[in-house]
Amino acid sequence: MESTRIISPGEQIPYGAPAAPGIGFDPGRTAMAGSMQALALVTIPGNQYAHSLRNSVEHAILQVDASGMVSGRRAPVNLCLVIDRSGSMEGEPLEYVKRACGHVVDLLDQNDILSVVTFEERVDVVMPARRVLNRALIREHIHRIQPGNTTNLYEGLAAGASQVASVRAEGYVNRVIVLTDGEPTAGVKDYSSIVGCAAEQRSRGISVTALGFGPEYNEELLVGMARRGGGNYHYIARPELIPEVFRGELEQLLTLVARNIRLRLILGRWVELRQVYGQQPQLGSRTVEVAVPDLERGASQRTLVELAFARRPAGTYRVARVELLYDDCVTGAFNQRVEADLVFHFAADEALVASGVNGTVQRELELARASRNLERTMMGLKTQQMTAGMAMADLQRTQMLLQQSGMSDQAAEVGQAIQGLRTGAGDVEKTLIGTMLNIDLGKRK
Repeated sequence: MESTRIISPGEQIPYGAPAAPGIGFDPGRTAMAGSMQALALVTIPGNQYAHSLRNSVEHAILQVDASGMVSGRRAPVNLCLVIDRSGSMEGEPLEYVKRACGHVVDLLDQNDILSVVTFEERVDVVMPARRVLNRALIREHIHRIQPGNTTNLYEGLAAGASQVASVRAEGYVNRVIVLTDGEPTAGVKDYSSIVGCAAEQRSRGISVTALGFGPEYNEELLVGMARRGGGNYHYIARPELIPEVFRGELEQLLTLVARNIRLRLILGRWVELRQVYGQQPQLGSRTVEVAVPDLERGASQRTLVELAFARRPAGTYRVARVELLYDDCVTGAFNQRVEADLVFHFAADEALVASGVNGTVQRELELARASRNLERTMMGLKTQQMTAGMAMADLQRTQMLLQQSGMSDQAAEVGQAIQGLRTGAGDVEKTLIGTMLNIDLGKRK
């Protein structure tokens, strides 16, 4: 089937895309599909119209919505906790980690699989992967963890992934949660190898969440692990917050409705992808594939794309077919598919084109730019080319934009960074880099 075509007046457009002008073409409508499934797909063009007499550039949002109404069994999890027990974790930090691991045990049931790996100079499998049947025995294994010496992060991550892979079964959500408080100081230490290891696990169906504790860890490394590993990143400033972050991560894991989510665009011959904001897509000759984070009940994810169009005769065109592929965590069904069209009306009237701008897409574009502004603010602070006052002014504008866009968690993180600049307490860079990641991933709750 042709991936792009003109839509004649009066013709029914597949997947709920807007009809041609004159027969109910509504500037506020979006193409939508899959409302009866775990995920729904919505395409939102950045402008109702595109220029027909010249080449043009337009934006669009590809929005994935996870149902908040799905019911049924939750997917069992196959989880490995990978814990840094280097010397710097001695005392309160390690004790709070043990408490956090105990909370994890409480939240899991006999259908779930848990393993625990620790790392310092060497790596130890404290508890091999097993079902959560004897909680007292699992807690005993965790209680025995003692501090060691240096930090072999790479081997810890690889060992944790091996534990998950050793008992993989269909229908399980596979996750490694890594907590560390320092730079890698033993074994493989370079950024590309460690991040590459996380990416390799994702290709095997195992996602990686990275938790950074305290002031000494490498935030760029952990964010790279989370981004390429398909999991989350959290900055934990104080040891007493470790159990809370563990609990939040696990509660999210236990409410997933879809995993292994991909968006695939099949572009028209006269359509060119210029960029996918905040993402590194896989590119084919006329296709683009973007990995989407796992989604829990009621969550949404927005992917912002920039497209270039060659001039076309006036009319309504499907510029791309969009496919949403995923595994359903509630029903256990694999390779589910939802499709929708991305449609633009091409017109010669400049005033008409100027009138068709979609405010939602414009705000998303502003958020993408805000993420880059955060990056510049961080670099300005690092290089001392920006004063604290200048940085606070930039951050306050970003915070307001995040609040207006419904990203309250990220707005709160920016607020923490502003407070840190005022008081000199807390790590501004470790906070902001997590905010940047969440903006780039486009996830909403």
